[in-house]
Amino acid sequence: MVIDIHTHAFPERIVSSTLKKLSGDGHILPFTDGTAEGLRSSMKEAGLDLSIVLPVATSPGQVVKVNDKALRTNEEESDILSFGCIHPEFEDYAAELRRLKEHGFRGIKIHPVYQETDIDDVKFLRILYEAASLDLAVITHGGLDIGFPGVVHCSPAMCRHVTEEIGSFTFIVAHMGGWNEWEDALEELAGRGVYLDTAFSIGRAIPTEGSIPPPMLDEEMFLKMVRGFGADHILFGSDSPWSSQKESLETLRNMHLTEPELQAIEGENAARLLKLTR
Repeated sequence: MVIDIHTHAFPERIVSSTLKKLSGDGHILPFTDGTAEGLRSSMKEAGLDLSIVLPVATSPGQVVKVNDKALRTNEEESDILSFGCIHPEFEDYAAELRRLKEHGFRGIKIHPVYQETDIDDVKFLRILYEAASLDLAVITHGGLDIGFPGVVHCSPAMCRHVTEEIGSFTFIVAHMGGWNEWEDALEELAGRGVYLDTAFSIGRAIPTEGSIPPPMLDEEMFLKMVRGFGADHILFGSDSPWSSQKESLETLRNMHLTEPELQAIEGENAARLLKLTR
């Protein structure tokens, strides 16, 4: 099973405005139209079996309705599986996390930059503690975000603090532990049980006219991180629609990985962590 653990798909009523804003803020162009159908077409082209969609609540008032939409996705789709979301200012976070667990969700997505809160702030720590107690995986944006130059609310050092406070849980730091902070991620997080995804860290992004292409990991540093964290702690992700699923997967397959390492990263690790059988 080949699994993309990090994708996005937006409701049709807001997809056009959302893509326009995100593309403008990040100075990159999308590879799909941002819909579930666009994601499905991308998956078919890439030969993927399953994509995990990661919704983000940018305000507390969005949490329940976004999670309700994610629940409908999980009830209706067979090749797309949505995580839930939570916001650090959402008061009844414990009850909402329990609701997600009761409805079969495998995990939640948080985005400290969009949510303007450090990941090791107590508002997030209490959420992470509750998620860990429910055996819900947590995926967080890690490092810089191209739409918010210079703003970091989830550095590798902050993630290390999280592991010290919470202990062992399924903690996935996206963008190889912190986008464009990869040396720090290796130093701070290797050997601490943290999982990384490859989203927007391998492959390429398409810059808008006059913009500079965002940096990606070269093969030497990528392999150094795989060996430092262990291939069993790396998950394939594309960040579709902001990277091509097909190109990202081809880039991964062109790295000098052993066959067991490649199979683990392509899907075995995600299937194990999320207890997937389909």
